[in-house]
Amino acid sequence: MALVPISDLLKKAEAGGYAVGAFNCNNMEIVQAIIGAAEAEKAPVIMQASQGAIKYAGLDYITGMAKIAAESASVPVALHIDHGTSFEQVMQCIRSGFSSVMIDGSKLPLEQNIELTNRVVAVAKAVGVSVEAELGKIGGTEDDIHVDERDALFTNPDEAKEFVERTGVDALAVAIGTAHGQYKGIPELDFPRLERIRSLVNIPIVLHGSSGVPDDAIEKAIKLGVRKVNIDTNIREAFVKACRDVLNKDEKEIDPRKVLGPAREAATAIIREKIRLFGSSGKA
Repeated sequence: MALVPISDLLKKAEAGGYAVGAFNCNNMEIVQAIIGAAEAEKAPVIMQASQGAIKYAGLDYITGMAKIAAESASVPVALHIDHGTSFEQVMQCIRSGFSSVMIDGSKLPLEQNIELTNRVVAVAKAVGVSVEAELGKIGGTEDDIHVDERDALFTNPDEAKEFVERTGVDALAVAIGTAHGQYKGIPELDFPRLERIRSLVNIPIVLHGSSGVPDDAIEKAIKLGVRKVNIDTNIREAFVKACRDVLNKDEKEIDPRKVLGPAREAATAIIREKIRLFGSSGKA
């Protein structure tokens, strides 16, 4: 089937009280793992391309692989740009065939973030592409987006209400204590803040930096209105560990398929686990 916008998937998730997994893809094997896991779980799925993935594989390759995967899939698939950094880049992704985009103006003052987001919304909505935006700064490092932990700012609920009312975005990424990359300790999420945001904002909430967040915290966040959960680091960890295991077992192995095949299986397994955690299994 054709790629679908995330708004289609998240409306159903809102009605059903579950979240849809958004999994970052960097190469063919991870694309296959995402689709394989979604089909095995009969779940809708969001395939994301980050700044690093686009630099590594190229925009045309990422789009091409995602389209091939979606066309052969029996479940709904969205292709989404994760942390689009500029109006121009987001437009490139739309022209390339992305069904959803994220414009990340979170490092800008509120008025400038709203202005940038509205420019993207005006074009995207006209061509049936959904838009995610971000308010508040999420700690850690996400490719080109660097935010020092001490400067990371949580989302202001009142600003979130104003932002959504003035932009009409389809989903809002919030900062409530998660971080990109590997956690040094156990993250503590600000659930009262999330609850307050959700009481003021009537659109799906997105949780970034969810790898390493305890399962019970993810489940609570979903109960409080999170409808899209981003996972990248956990996939990388499983993928690379499987590669290492093969090469440690036989250092003379030179067949990439025998290294990357088990890595694809490991990535599929962790993605299936996350889909079940999010409650989207069987919801395709």
